[in-house]
Amino acid sequence: MLRRLPFLLAGTILAIAAFSTGLAFLFYLVYLGLLVIVGSYLVTRLGLSDLEAGFAVAQVHGHVGDQLRVTYTIRNTGRLPKLWLETHNPSTLPVPLPGRAISIGPRAERSWIAKVPLTRRGHFRVDPLQIRTGDPFGFFEAVAGVGHGVNVVVYPRIERLPRWRIPSASIEGSHASKERALQTTPLATTVRPYAPGDSFNRIHWRTTARHGEIQVKEFDLEQTADVWIFLDLDAGVQEGTGDRSTVEVGVRVAASIAAKALTENRAVGVTTNGHRSATLPADRGPRQRLKVMQLLAAVEGDGSAPLVESLVTTFPRLRRGMTVVVVTASDEREWIRPLASLRARGIGCVVVLLDASSFAVAGRRGAGGSSGASSGRRSDTTPAGAPAAASYAEAPPSGAIPGGSPAVGATLSGAVPDASVATRGRPIAPSALEATLSPDPDVAESEQAFRSLRHQLAEYDLRTFVVRSGDHLGEALA
Repeated sequence: MLRRLPFLLAGTILAIAAFSTGLAFLFYLVYLGLLVIVGSYLVTRLGLSDLEAGFAVAQVHGHVGDQLRVTYTIRNTGRLPKLWLETHNPSTLPVPLPGRAISIGPRAERSWIAKVPLTRRGHFRVDPLQIRTGDPFGFFEAVAGVGHGVNVVVYPRIERLPRWRIPSASIEGSHASKERALQTTPLATTVRPYAPGDSFNRIHWRTTARHGEIQVKEFDLEQTADVWIFLDLDAGVQEGTGDRSTVEVGVRVAASIAAKALTENRAVGVTTNGHRSATLPADRGPRQRLKVMQLLAAVEGDGSAPLVESLVTTFPRLRRGMTVVVVTASDEREWIRPLASLRARGIGCVVVLLDASSFAVAGRRGAGGSSGASSGRRSDTTPAGAPAAASYAEAPPSGAIPGGSPAVGATLSGAVPDASVATRGRPIAPSALEATLSPDPDVAESEQAFRSLRHQLAEYDLRTFVVRSGDHLGEALA
């Protein structure tokens, strides 16, 4: 409306001047202006007529690092060309879908494909396609919505864990065995010639007919060392921001372990203590994989319940022969003794510790060392359970190692900077040098608590893996 106001004011003044003076030239300008306005209105009204449009999303779910492909098609069924059409797909995706301005001839069709990377996990919405047209002077415009909105779910990135092994339970059937089993199991692997004493229900008749001699099936013992993953999402223990945070790395660890266990035909259960505690009963198969990924795509590090509470609440669901995997950045030690007590029930225990101090240092370097870098760990001024400030950054491409080089002027642990080092052509000031040399008391305290936690885990003989900021999961979980 504000864009049309100057033209409306000029037209009004021109009409008043024409009728006041009676000059033919002014009347000519008035008639020309009316002709332009009427023509612009008709062009705009006809711009969206006789159009058929639509869009199709290739897949409504994917993992971080994948590409989302959207195919657009616009068809003009009329006899008049469409000189200017602007298409746009509003969405909540971290990388917006690109728009396009096109023109279509009479009885013609245009199609194209838009690709955007999926850089952050979560649930997103792709709204209906918006098509806009107007006149060359910008007096009028028309907008039409096409199609229906689509929900897109982005799962966490899954990393390969070639050397990760879940310890087998100390009961029969806890691991696959190539020896002949006395009972049949769902894992029929091969056939062999008949031997005296073999049961007749093991005979594989098709293979027998093909070989001309009796062949019997061999079975592997079914795996019963199932996995239950506890993902600690307590807001008071989280550090870092974006993809270099303990929340995102913890979710990626849980997703990778769950995917590997399900590939090994194990049943997997998940418990998270986010804002709303969620428990996914143990099950196996593709449906369970989908449920696990959907749960991990939606969680955030905004919980208030401590890890020990989630462990104790879920203990009745655990059965003999399972393996519990705890993924946490907590340096508290109250949860260690309840976890160690599970071994008396025949339940294995594995702990994946996220080194919160390394994530805190990486977050501050990523923020340029500013004092306003956000941190979710509890301190004297942050009440327990308060949600951590969250910010997100684009995830690196699939297969890239999170992390990066330290900022200019940052000092690695144990390195002493030279006073002659220059930043942008200027030497470091003495005050800046002292600040660089002096360790952060919060980080030092966190590192000391982390060492104490690892020492206590070793006392209880709990198998522990440590993941630091920038580590590749395939190497850290080996």
